[in-house]
Amino acid sequence: MTRAPILTFTDKGIYCAAGDFYIDPWRPVARALITHAHADHARSGMGTYLATDGTLPIMRHRLGDISASSIAYGQVLRIGDAEVSFHPAGHVPGSAQIRVEVDGEVWVASGDYKTTNDGFSEPFEPVKCHHFITESTFGLPVFRWAEQSVVAAEINTWWAACAAAGKTAFLGAYSLGKAQRLLSMLDPDIGPILTHTAVENTNEVLRDQGYVLPDTILANADLNPKDHKGAIVICPPAAMGSAWSRKFGPQETGFASGWMAVRGIRRRRAGDRGFIISDHADWNGLLDAIKLTGAENIYVTHGYTDIFNQYLNENGWRSQVVPTRFEGESLDAKEEA
Repeated sequence: MTRAPILTFTDKGIYCAAGDFYIDPWRPVARALITHAHADHARSGMGTYLATDGTLPIMRHRLGDISASSIAYGQVLRIGDAEVSFHPAGHVPGSAQIRVEVDGEVWVASGDYKTTNDGFSEPFEPVKCHHFITESTFGLPVFRWAEQSVVAAEINTWWAACAAAGKTAFLGAYSLGKAQRLLSMLDPDIGPILTHTAVENTNEVLRDQGYVLPDTILANADLNPKDHKGAIVICPPAAMGSAWSRKFGPQETGFASGWMAVRGIRRRRAGDRGFIISDHADWNGLLDAIKLTGAENIYVTHGYTDIFNQYLNENGWRSQVVPTRFEGESLDAKEEA
């Protein structure tokens, strides 16, 4: 007799009947296990939350007064008949893959992840399993990321040129994860580093946890741009071109995203520059992660699901597309974070 799957895909989210909990649910449930604090994975309205020690403070900052507890990476917790542990996903600070074991059968819900070490977030940790749930945000061969040092040099060269021309450089990035990664890549000798309120509020939460970031200056309404010549401003994409940003006078704008790898998208954006960098795995990273799990069965969620799923099935995996409400990386005004 074939037993029911350990994890199932429901209209509320990924459900584990053995432990009576959901992973990253998109509708209110009694018990939610959260992979990371981006808004499409950590939503309000849950009865209780469980997340990593690094994710929970950010969730409290974003969701307010919630009933929640935290868990260390690698710690095993028994919930009902299921054994649960959280393992680094490399996506953003505190992000995790969630391993669920019942009677020797292991499933891993990876959430969002990247396999390259960005030097800031906890590096991705492959987890052996029988069943692996993977994103496919950038599940096309065209998406292959350059070394981070190469992108850092491009950004710093652009910023220095802006400063020499008497312009402020504006770089759009999600306030959680991407912004801090970019901050860690900047050369502070070029000029002042300014941050939008949304970015700086997240910086403060992370600094309180021991994450090391360069010195930044809050670019709020009280700041006089004339006092910060040659600055770079890190802000959410939605703030680009706003009344707040226009007060800085002559400026250039850049976007930092994996989508900058697509020429048509670069042309459609209003920015002066596009830098190809993502907190999601590229094509090779997705395949490497799947290989390292040793999983027999793959479940493909948000992104280029159909194409990536077809490739997996044609190359020796048992794979299927599953419906979720996760969104992945976006260049729209609404943040992933």
